[in-house]
Amino acid sequence: MKIRDLVHFVAAADTLHFPRAAEKLGVSLPVLYSSIDRLEEEVGHPLFTKDGGKPRLTPAGTLLLADARAEVAAAPAPAVAPKQKASGGGKAKASKGSGRAPIVKGQPKPYKKRQGR
Repeated sequence: MKIRDLVHFVAAADTLHFPRAAEKLGVSLPVLYSSIDRLEEEVGHPLFTKDGGKPRLTPAGTLLLADARAEVAAAPAPAVAPKQKASGGGKAKASKGSGRAPIVKGQPKPYKKRQGR
Protein backbone atom coordinates (compact mmCIF):
# COMPACT_ATOMS: atom_id res chain seq x y z
CA MET A 1 0.00 0.00 0.00
CA LYS A 2 1.30 3.40 -0.90
CA ILE A 3 1.32 6.10 1.74
CA ARG A 4 -0.27 8.51 -0.72
CA ASP A 5 -3.24 6.17 -1.19
CA LEU A 6 -3.60 5.83 2.58
CA VAL A 7 -3.50 9.61 3.05
CA HIS A 8 -6.25 9.97 0.43
CA PHE A 9 -8.32 7.27 2.13
CA VAL A 10 -7.95 8.85 5.59
CA ALA A 11 -8.99 12.26 4.26
CA ALA A 12 -12.02 10.79 2.50
CA ALA A 13 -12.97 8.79 5.60
CA ASP A 14 -12.64 11.85 7.85
CA THR A 15 -14.82 14.11 5.70
CA LEU A 16 -17.11 11.45 4.21
CA HIS A 17 -17.37 13.80 1.24
CA PHE A 18 -15.10 13.05 -1.72
CA PRO A 19 -15.03 16.53 -3.35
CA ARG A 20 -14.17 18.20 -0.02
CA ALA A 21 -11.47 15.61 0.67
CA ALA A 22 -9.94 16.17 -2.77
CA GLU A 23 -9.99 19.94 -2.25
CA LYS A 24 -8.41 19.58 1.19
CA LEU A 25 -5.61 17.43 -0.24
CA GLY A 26 -5.12 19.62 -3.29
CA VAL A 27 -5.72 16.82 -5.78
CA SER A 28 -8.33 16.31 -8.44
CA LEU A 29 -11.37 14.15 -7.79
CA PRO A 30 -10.35 11.40 -10.27
CA VAL A 31 -6.98 11.06 -8.50
CA LEU A 32 -8.77 10.55 -5.18
CA TYR A 33 -11.13 7.98 -6.70
CA SER A 34 -8.28 6.05 -8.31
CA SER A 35 -6.35 5.96 -5.01
CA ILE A 36 -9.37 4.54 -3.21
CA ASP A 37 -9.98 2.05 -6.03
CA ARG A 38 -6.37 0.82 -5.74
CA LEU A 39 -6.81 0.31 -1.99
CA GLU A 40 -10.08 -1.56 -2.53
CA GLU A 41 -8.33 -3.88 -5.01
CA GLU A 42 -5.50 -4.55 -2.54
CA VAL A 43 -7.86 -5.16 0.39
CA GLY A 44 -10.32 -7.15 -1.70
CA HIS A 45 -13.37 -5.46 -0.18
CA PRO A 46 -15.17 -2.18 -0.79
CA LEU A 47 -14.17 0.52 1.69
CA PHE A 48 -17.14 2.87 1.17
CA THR A 49 -20.83 2.38 0.49
CA LYS A 50 -22.61 5.11 -1.41
CA ASP A 51 -26.25 4.59 -0.44
CA GLY A 52 -28.37 7.58 -1.32
CA GLY A 53 -25.63 10.14 -1.71
CA LYS A 54 -23.47 10.42 1.40
CA PRO A 55 -20.73 7.76 1.51
CA ARG A 56 -20.25 5.64 4.61
CA LEU A 57 -17.41 3.38 5.68
CA THR A 58 -17.93 -0.35 5.38
CA PRO A 59 -16.69 -2.65 8.17
CA ALA A 60 -13.55 -3.33 6.10
CA GLY A 61 -13.07 0.43 5.70
CA THR A 62 -13.41 0.96 9.45
CA LEU A 63 -10.74 -1.68 10.15
CA LEU A 64 -8.41 -0.22 7.54
CA LEU A 65 -8.90 3.33 8.84
CA ALA A 66 -7.23 2.61 12.20
CA ASP A 67 -4.24 0.94 10.51
CA ALA A 68 -4.03 3.67 7.85
CA ARG A 69 -3.93 6.44 10.46
CA ALA A 70 -1.11 4.65 12.28
CA GLU A 71 0.90 4.13 9.08
CA VAL A 72 0.42 7.73 7.96
CA ALA A 73 1.52 9.01 11.37
CA ALA A 74 4.61 6.76 11.35
CA ALA A 75 5.61 7.67 7.79
CA PRO A 76 8.45 10.14 7.35
CA ALA A 77 7.53 13.61 6.16
CA PRO A 78 7.88 14.10 2.41
CA ALA A 79 11.05 15.80 1.31
CA VAL A 80 10.42 19.37 0.29
CA ALA A 81 12.34 20.47 -2.77
CA PRO A 82 13.97 23.88 -2.39
CA LYS A 83 12.20 26.54 -4.38
CA GLN A 84 14.29 27.88 -7.18
CA LYS A 85 14.46 31.53 -7.88
CA ALA A 86 12.97 32.66 -11.13
CA SER A 87 15.64 33.46 -13.65
CA GLY A 88 14.04 36.80 -14.35
CA GLY A 89 13.32 35.88 -17.90
CA GLY A 90 10.57 33.96 -19.36
CA LYS A 91 10.10 32.28 -22.61
CA ALA A 92 12.55 33.61 -25.16
CA LYS A 93 10.85 35.19 -28.14
CA ALA A 94 12.09 34.82 -31.64
CA SER A 95 12.86 38.05 -33.38
CA LYS A 96 10.21 38.74 -35.95
CA GLY A 97 12.00 41.71 -37.33
CA SER A 98 11.39 45.26 -36.28
CA GLY A 99 10.45 46.61 -39.64
CA ARG A 100 12.68 48.83 -41.68
CA ALA A 101 15.99 50.14 -40.55
CA PRO A 102 15.79 53.51 -38.74
CA ILE A 103 17.71 55.28 -41.53
CA VAL A 104 15.09 54.61 -44.17
CA LYS A 105 12.00 54.97 -41.99
CA GLY A 106 9.63 57.55 -43.30
CA GLN A 107 10.83 57.15 -46.85
CA PRO A 108 8.68 55.33 -49.36
CA LYS A 109 9.63 51.77 -50.17
CA PRO A 110 11.55 51.52 -53.40
CA TYR A 111 9.59 50.56 -56.50
CA LYS A 112 6.27 51.04 -54.74
CA LYS A 113 3.78 53.73 -55.41
CA ARG A 114 2.85 55.83 -52.48
CA GLN A 115 -0.60 55.06 -51.15
CA GLY A 116 -2.95 57.99 -51.44
CA ARG A 117 -5.12 59.14 -48.64
